[in-house]
Amino acid sequence: MNEEFTNHADTWYRQAEQKAAQYFADLATQVKEQSYAPALIKDLQGWKRNHVHRFAWLSFLSQGKKKPDSRDYHRYIDWLNYTGKLDDYLDRSISYIYMRDLGKTLGSSDTRQRIQSVVTDVKRFLTRSTKVSGGKQPEYMSLAGLYRWAQKEHIESAVIWVIDKLKGVSSNIPEQMNAEHAQRKLIKIIVGVVLHAIEEMGDSALPAERAQRLDEAIRHGYSYGLTYPYIDDLLDSGVLNAGEKEQYSQMIRTALLTGTVPELGEWSGDNQEMIQYIHAELREAFEYIKDYQQPDTKGMFFEQSYVFFHAQDMDRKKNLAHAHYSNEELYLPVILKSSSSRLIVRSVISAPRDEGFDRRTFFYGIYNQLADDFADMFDDLSEGTVTPYTYYLQYRDQRTDLINPFELYWTVISYLIHQVYQSDAKTTEVILDRAINGLKRCKERLGTEKYHELMGIFASGHTEFSRLMEWMVRKADDVDFFDKLLRDHMVTMLKNDAKEKEEFLATVKTVRQQINDQLQIAKPDGIPAMKETLIDAANYSLKGDGKRIRPILTWVMGVNEYGLEPSAIVPLLKSLEYMHTASLIFDDLPSQDNASTRRGRPTLHQVHNSATAELTGLFLIQKAIEEQASLESFDAKTVLALMQYSAQKAEDTCMGQAMDLQAKGKALTLNELNMICFYKTGVAFEASLVMPAILARVNGQEIASLKQFAYHAGIAFQIKDDLLDSEGDVILLGKPTGQDDLNNNSTFVSILGREGARKAMWEHYCQAMETLDSLPRNTAFLKHLMNYMVNRDR
Repeated sequence: MNEEFTNHADTWYRQAEQKAAQYFADLATQVKEQSYAPALIKDLQGWKRNHVHRFAWLSFLSQGKKKPDSRDYHRYIDWLNYTGKLDDYLDRSISYIYMRDLGKTLGSSDTRQRIQSVVTDVKRFLTRSTKVSGGKQPEYMSLAGLYRWAQKEHIESAVIWVIDKLKGVSSNIPEQMNAEHAQRKLIKIIVGVVLHAIEEMGDSALPAERAQRLDEAIRHGYSYGLTYPYIDDLLDSGVLNAGEKEQYSQMIRTALLTGTVPELGEWSGDNQEMIQYIHAELREAFEYIKDYQQPDTKGMFFEQSYVFFHAQDMDRKKNLAHAHYSNEELYLPVILKSSSSRLIVRSVISAPRDEGFDRRTFFYGIYNQLADDFADMFDDLSEGTVTPYTYYLQYRDQRTDLINPFELYWTVISYLIHQVYQSDAKTTEVILDRAINGLKRCKERLGTEKYHELMGIFASGHTEFSRLMEWMVRKADDVDFFDKLLRDHMVTMLKNDAKEKEEFLATVKTVRQQINDQLQIAKPDGIPAMKETLIDAANYSLKGDGKRIRPILTWVMGVNEYGLEPSAIVPLLKSLEYMHTASLIFDDLPSQDNASTRRGRPTLHQVHNSATAELTGLFLIQKAIEEQASLESFDAKTVLALMQYSAQKAEDTCMGQAMDLQAKGKALTLNELNMICFYKTGVAFEASLVMPAILARVNGQEIASLKQFAYHAGIAFQIKDDLLDSEGDVILLGKPTGQDDLNNNSTFVSILGREGARKAMWEHYCQAMETLDSLPRNTAFLKHLMNYMVNRDR
């Protein structure tokens, strides 16, 4: 370890600690003397004029539109707009973000103008978005909405990169940790860094510069945000044992002291595979941030990062069973980690040093941390985590010297209002809004009885202030914030998404097994030997590890959406897989693609011979027709319409394969490739959706939407196949990679390059997802099917 860095680190932390100690001493004096209370009483008395209404006159104007729960995103935004409250709601919300996240002072006329501009833009977007979405997930919270924004800003590559990275993190969060919390925190940090970058460059940046800065901000946000799930949360969890935690902490400390992430080396615990992944990701992230730093910001980055890590580490090592921590030991790390975590963002994006920003951020951090610790108090207590609140709960009766953290929280508020922001009216308004809102949310979460019990413990020693504050919590209105609404909605969305994904995977697994159980073709007694050979060959091909996407899709749409009897459509499911398997047998022949493996096993012509393979393909096509003809639960006219449609789609598939064969070794245009792809792949998806719709006699407009969805889904699926052939894992794929290059075939990768192919895939993904909005049905399964298509690794 470099001794010079070590000495610097000691100096960095000692200086920061001295500054924090002086700040804490000022706060402690105000708590002891209760000097914070008179000023806050005066502030609250003035504040209540805008938030406690003597007469509910607004109710007469909005009797037909009752105030909805604030967690109901769409209805709440609509209600705010209807009642004329949306402007004030957004103004305090955006003002708070500018003060908390961007370190701005609200007393600045430039900042106020900027906030008003953002409020106008956000209001216009929200009112349009809630009308367009019709109560569904907000477009900007969807992958499709995110990618559309990326296209507008010309940063598609960065967004595709971060989507892939977030998928990797989600797949590698240990079961003992909260994956939803990790995702939410990571997304929040990325958004925060992007906001910093946008504010830093202002409105004067040229489009090319803006795109570059946003691209960098997304990558920096992820790189910095990765430390939360993979350092803070991991070390706070019970995933690693004591020895592993020490080894891991030492590795992080070494990286911050030397500027280089050390090799992982021998790992003493049971989590080696997980740690190898995390180590590789953190090293990449660390190097990205470090290499971007300018000489005048690199020192600030390492200084704030070390202060943050060391303060966190000190807090983490505290034990709730230890009864003798001093107030300084409890609060100084809180001040340091809360301020340095925000100061790091400035250094991450290499923003120039701003003493006003640094000062405000240093004093502001503990306010947020104390609010967060208050909200998480009972979770922290159950986990044995030491925070000022959990420690006070544990030892308040034994230690009269302990400072009441809730009283300190209000002291910090008074300090910020009067000594940091110079009693600015707007700042006072926003900070008090936020404080009262936090208590109202706490009361709603805990219930009135438990909340009052908690306030009995933490109430300020200043009786008049405590009574006034509690009166405000009961009576005050219009104190909620957009970021809390987004947080609540994101929590709900992530939970719903996880539940839907579980249901999607469970449905796929269950239906796939049901289909597999019925696919095998029986061999009646006394059949000729040659037919027995064909049946064996067909069953060999059917038995492979197929995904069965097409019949699964048909089952879901037919049974779940159209209400068809599962047993009634079994022949249709079998026919789809027979047709698909036949097409694969023909595809693999030496005269066509000449593939050696399929579904993880040798292709049929390798096991038998080409003639047997050809005949088996024809045999399966006839079996498919036979199955369709046995759809006895539906009237003959409907079945004939289905069979006619099926024959047309089979013709289209043959044409697509012929076009593909003719194109081998030739350079194709993108339009030509799209056409071949649709006829080879898209029509099969279309058939899977349209055939159950025909049986259910769905109207023509809905069938047209299904066809449009299938077109884009099919092309997205094929692009992903081309990407996997170019860069996939042969073991996961179950077939050789690089075959397209070997055969000199035109693919989306060869025409567009890997980056261009990814962009094209996401464009078709967006168009497919946007088409789903026009369907009058539950499209959760189709949404997750699209997500599976573009995120699969086989």
